[in-house]
Formats: sequence, structure tokens, C-alpha cells
Amino acid sequence: MSAQAEPAISISGLRKSFGRTKALDGLDLSVGTGEVHGFLGPNGSGKSTTIRVLLGLMRADAGELSLLGAHPWRDAVTLHRRLAYVPGDVSLWPNLTGGEAIDLFGALRGGLDERRRKDLLERFQLDPTKKARTYSKGNRQKVAVVAAFASDVELFILDEPTSGLDPLMEAAFQDCVREVKKQGKTVLLSSHIFSEVEALCDRVSIIREGRTVEAGTLAELRHLTRTSITVETAEPITGLVELPGVHDVDLDTTRAKFDVDTGELDPVLRYLTRFEVRALASAPPSLEELFMRHYGDRLEEAR
Repeated sequence: MSAQAEPAISISGLRKSFGRTKALDGLDLSVGTGEVHGFLGPNGSGKSTTIRVLLGLMRADAGELSLLGAHPWRDAVTLHRRLAYVPGDVSLWPNLTGGEAIDLFGALRGGLDERRRKDLLERFQLDPTKKARTYSKGNRQKVAVVAAFASDVELFILDEPTSGLDPLMEAAFQDCVREVKKQGKTVLLSSHIFSEVEALCDRVSIIREGRTVEAGTLAELRHLTRTSITVETAEPITGLVELPGVHDVDLDTTRAKFDVDTGELDPVLRYLTRFEVRALASAPPSLEELFMRHYGDRLEEAR
């Protein structure tokens, strides 16, 4: 991505309320041109409202936003020829075949690449001659995915796009995202599948209660959290609990498992060497752990 390139999506201080409920409360989001950006947050966090505003389906109460250099509300018709959208639950016209639905979606964006369409139908194992009313949820999802990736657009807005797809089809989807990224296209990917986001995204934004609470590359966000350490030593380990940045210690004489703040990792590892380290394994925090840092309290409430 060029440092001079204008962001494909730029949102600052976005606000949207429904009565007394604040769906968006000053949300910020920046998606660089040519990047795959993960958009994370549970139901009720404001993700879907943000996407509806970006699609021009809903007008924001306040805030500044730009989509491909235009305004989603004022320039919605023009913008929809430059972007492809895949929702998490696809509704189709029951009397149209899958192929007819794909062609209709494509026509709204100025047409499809026929060779690409054929290739995608094979990769996603979709029979385009069947009526939409006969399709399972997974097959309805495939229709929208094929229609999106067969279109020559600049931006893909994908909201839980692999919902209902089996692991083989999810792998095919990931291949498609990587291909459009190589072509310089931009992808905003909203997903609950952490492995999918980790595999595909250059940067992620985590939102909570209508606000962005973390944003950056996975490497950058991991600096804000902890690394898991498992160690075995020749001598009994002492004093570990008192070290700065060490948490959740499970100690059994010469074996220990604990978490350590990334900024304190080096001094803690140096400390362990005095006990003659025999084996040591470290695991960087997963995206799921980063996510739970902000939503763990909600999980506890649910329990």
C-alpha cells in the first residue's frame, strides 16, 4: 500500500442513535487502499450499523466519513458500482436460479468477468441451474460470494461472509481474498472466525459499544497483551510470582506455566536462566485473546 494513497475507508467520530440507544458513539475507522482489514466486535457492538452507514442504507447522526473518496449517503448509487457486499445471511429471489441471481448482482456493478464466474462456480461447487428456493444457507452464501468476487470492483465489504460454509469452502474463500489483495483491491472483513482474520488481515479494529477500542496490525496489538510461557528447569523456581508483569502462575517446583506482559518478557526470561532452563515454550497471544481482553467481562456476565 502506498503511503500517499488515500484511505479506501475513513471514519471519524461516527455517531448513530436509535431513540435512546447509542449504536455508534464516536467510532473511528481507517482502512488503507489495498489492505485486508478485520472488523471485530460481538453482536450489539455497532459493527452492522457501521456497515449499513458505509453502504448508504442508513444516515449517520454525526461524524465524518469517506468511502473511496466519496460520501456513502450522497453518492450511494455511484459507489455501489465500485464495491461488492456480502452479508452474513443472504436472501435470494426464490424463483430465480443461482446463476440468474449472480448475473443480476453483477449487472448492478456493471457486469461480471465470465471466465472468473465460471472458475468461481467450480471452486465453490455451486450448481447455478437450481432455483434459489432449493438452496441451503451455505449455497445462498456461495451465490453472494461468487457474485462479489466475479465483479471488477475496488472494495469488498464482507460481513460474516463464510457463515454456513464448510471448511473446504472457507479455504476457497480465503484464496479469493488473497487474490483480490494481490490485485490491489481493498477488503473490509467482519468475522467471528479468529483464525480467518489472523490468516487474512493486515490490520484489525476491535470495537465495543460503538467505539473503536483497539486498532493496528496483529504485531502491534500483541505488544499490548501477554505471552504464555511454559518452562522446565533443573533447579526449583522461586520468586517468579513477585516479578513485574507476571500473571496467573502455575508452579510445581521445577515446572511453571504463566503469562507475562510483552514488555517484561526479556527480564523474565533472563531471570529464569538462573534456575538452569531445560525446556521452554512461548506462545504469542492469539487474536481471540486480544478480543477477550475487551469482552471477557461480558462473557462473565453471561455465565
